Order: sequence, then C-alpha cells, then structure tokens
Amino acid sequence: SHRFPFWSLFPDNSPLTKYDATDNGFASDPFTVGTPRSRHRLTMLLLKSSLVVIVILALTGSFWWTLSISTSSRGHIFHSSRRLQEQLVSDLWDIGELSFGTSRMKEIEFCPGELENYIPCFNVSENLDSGFSDGNEYDRVCRQGSRQNCLVLPPMNYKIPLRWPTGRDIIWVANVKITGQEVFTSGSLTKRMMMLEEEQISFRSASLMFDGVEDYSHQIAEMIGLRNESNFIQAGIRTILDIGCGYGSFGAHLFSEQILTICIANYESSGSQVQLTLERGLPAMIGSFSSKQLPYPSLSFDLLHCARCGIDWDKKDGTFLIEVDRVLRPGGYFVWTSPLINVQSSLRNKEKQKRWNFVRDFAENLCWELMSQQDETVVWKKTSKKTCYNSRKSGSGPSICSKVQDVEFPYY
Repeated sequence: SHRFPFWSLFPDNSPLTKYDATDNGFASDPFTVGTPRSRHRLTMLLLKSSLVVIVILALTGSFWWTLSISTSSRGHIFHSSRRLQEQLVSDLWDIGELSFGTSRMKEIEFCPGELENYIPCFNVSENLDSGFSDGNEYDRVCRQGSRQNCLVLPPMNYKIPLRWPTGRDIIWVANVKITGQEVFTSGSLTKRMMMLEEEQISFRSASLMFDGVEDYSHQIAEMIGLRNESNFIQAGIRTILDIGCGYGSFGAHLFSEQILTICIANYESSGSQVQLTLERGLPAMIGSFSSKQLPYPSLSFDLLHCARCGIDWDKKDGTFLIEVDRVLRPGGYFVWTSPLINVQSSLRNKEKQKRWNFVRDFAENLCWELMSQQDETVVWKKTSKKTCYNSRKSGSGPSICSKVQDVEFPYY
C-alpha cells in the first residue's frame, strides 16, 4: 500500500489464500500481471484514472477560456448569434412561402405583340409627342410606372445563331427586322456588300479583289503612320468606340486583330444597327451621342471612329468634340470620315467650307495634332503633353477645368 497509493480504491479484507502468497510467505503484488483477476483490476483502474484526468482538464480549460474572453469578443459573439437568428427566421419564412406550393406564385404573362421591340425606359411615341422627329434626339428616360412585368417573346421563326466565328459573318434573316430591299438600297458601302440569301445574310464581300472594310482600315493605319491595321496593338490601340457603326463590319474586321470595338448607335424601329451587330456576337448598345453624354468614364478609349455617323461636330459650340476629347486617352486618335472633309467639295460650297474650318480650328484648340487627311477621311491625335494647353492663345478654345469642376461632365 505504501508503493501504490491507489490501493485503497480496491479494498479487500478477505484473508490471503494460497494464490495470494508466494513461496517465501510474502503477499503477492495485486498489480503484477499474472492471473485474469489482476489484469481486470488493472484495466478498470486505468479507465477510472483517465476519466478523472479528462474531467479535470475539461473543467480547467473551460474556466480559463471563460476568463480570456474580452468585452469585444463577447460583443462579436452576440452579433454573430443575432445574425444567425435573423437568418434562421428568414429561412423559415422562405420555407413557409414555398410550402404553399405554386398556387401562391403569380404567373408571368407574355407581352403583347407591340412590345416585341420593347426597350426599358424608352418610348418612341412620347419623344414624337415632345416634338422630336429626328432619331438623334431620342433619349431614354425612366418614369414612374414604366416597368413592364411580362415576358418578351422571340421573333417568329427565330433560330439559334451560328457558332462563332461563323456567326460573326452570317446571320439568320428571321432573327432580325430587316428586308432584302432595305439591304440593297442602303447608302453605305459596307451595307451594299452584304449578300442576301434565302434565309441568311452574309457580311462578306462577294468579290475577292475588293473588300471595302479591309481597305478602309488599312488606310486608317497608314494615316496614323503604321504599316497596316495589324500594327494597331503596337501603337497602343486596343479599344475603339465606333459611333453609328452601320452593321458592325469595321469592328468585326478588327476583332481578328485582338482589338475590341464597341458600337453605339441611335434607336431604329427596323433594320437596327445595334440589333444586327448584337446578332453577330459583337458588343453594341443604343445611345444618342448628340442628345446625351456617353455613359463611359474619361480616358476610356484609344480610338474613336465616326464614318458618316450623322453627327454635326460643328454644332453646340463644339460640345461634341469636347466629349470626344473626354473619352479619349492621351495620345488617342479621332478618325472622322465625311463628305464635309472633301477639299474639292468644300471649295465649291461656302457653307461646307465654313463648317469644316470650325471643326479644324476647334480641334487645334483642343491640342489635337492633325495626323493626315485623305479624300473624305481625317485623323487627329490627342496630345499627351500638358504644355500645349498653356501655350494656347488667350481666350481661344474651351477653358481648362478647374479643381472645383467635375471633369466627368463637361457635356452639360
């Protein structure tokens, strides 16, 4: 008992037997592994001892953990518990709603036929009632109660577009609102090159000898000082904004050169530029440059392109040109193609010459460098040096924005 303090846990007052004594007369050690009874006692002792140790450690650890929690920790635990309770209430509410089945769910109806070309926050009839007869004045305005809770059906006989990149150059006639007559009578060279088949519209030229889009983009590259359009990336041209993009052929051609071109054009009830461009899988959006500021932050594009886009750049005291300057990054390019630029035509028409002189002089006051002028196309480069603005003549051109002015809204 002096060697093993836990002897008292196993009291045994029975007299010694012959199995409890050794040959020399001393009592045998009860913890000596030998008989089955001694092994059973040893196992029970270890189990009881382990249980006691575990209970003591658990109580001690819980006590110290409680003391270590600070006031902030208690607050964090309280808020976490509160969030869990709120989430539980929300989940139970959702489960209760679903338990009522489909009878409680409101079925969404299909929109009537006149909403086939529905555009949120856009109402053509309201614009016409306001006296805006020109599509350039169309604008999107969200009014109270203008939300439509209905599903717009796809056009009749709509087909899944062809897999890219084939779908970029060939689309289904049934997917767009345009007729063969509108294709062939279009004034744009790009549109006239489209081949209208029985069910498809192809945007590839029928002639391998001449492709207007490829030659046109090659001309722009040479006017900038590049060998061809494949060098646009090396010149820092990666993003292009195409105003009045036709059917997106300019951007589709440059897409193969890893250049992203987004189209922005006015709303059109039929033969929409944006509709056909989107059907080709190219980025496009409805927007009127001449009625509202573009929804892009400053310095967003490397090149802004306008080919017969219908914008009168000499109107509104050059506000449209200031907007071009806002979205162009320093060193960016503005490409404009218009009959107004034709020198021979302008000399014969004093009004055209006056308009062209205004745009040219205003671009100079914006510190744009005239890179080149060929036929009906002109290319300017926005300056990347601040010293140009300080060297302008006093009172010439638009003033520099001050620190208190919002440089994101010079349009207004």
